[in-house]
Amino acid sequence: MKFNELLQIVRSTPVFTIGLLLAGDVDKAVIRSQVSRWVREGKLVMLKRGCYTLAPSYSGRIPSSFVLANEIKPVSYISCQSALAWYGLIPEYVPSVVSITNGRTDTVSNKLGNFIYRHVKSSLLWGFETMDLSRGERARVALPEKALLDLVYLEPEGDSVSFLEQLRLQNTEELDKRQLVTFAHLWGKPKIERAASRILFLLAMEEESTL
Repeated sequence: MKFNELLQIVRSTPVFTIGLLLAGDVDKAVIRSQVSRWVREGKLVMLKRGCYTLAPSYSGRIPSSFVLANEIKPVSYISCQSALAWYGLIPEYVPSVVSITNGRTDTVSNKLGNFIYRHVKSSLLWGFETMDLSRGERARVALPEKALLDLVYLEPEGDSVSFLEQLRLQNTEELDKRQLVTFAHLWGKPKIERAASRILFLLAMEEESTL
């Protein structure tokens, strides 16, 4: 396979697996060798073993880090600090992309970023939607209320007032209070119920201070 042939196959695909190239009557050893060479030459970027994207000089752009995170682990969605920062709910810049998955906890680092995957059981894989990003890209991102409760669930003492205050929540009009309570009930965990009540209390205190 020539590199121009590869471009025709994957140009419209932000991320592809080597399995796509190995389908059909091809010499698998030769294809694997070519892919390894194209990575060394800087034509491809390896996101993880067997998972690649075109280098920006050939694709014309770098895919969104949210898109890459979704593609690296297809059973995942963006959540916790990454989603909260995207919604403008916390002021901090988040250098790594944090996702929720029912797979094992993992960190994937490559030339295009650092991707953290935090494990939850399959029954908690809800509360996310496919969101429009920029440049026509789309990615699975937790709703604001689920992103906040995911973080609470995964962090030790995540339901404590001190932890919630340290988040320095802002633009809290983005939070749907009824949805927050509904999600907390769906969770069925005392920690999450406590956290939801304390978040509502902090929001009420903030509203009073602005009157």
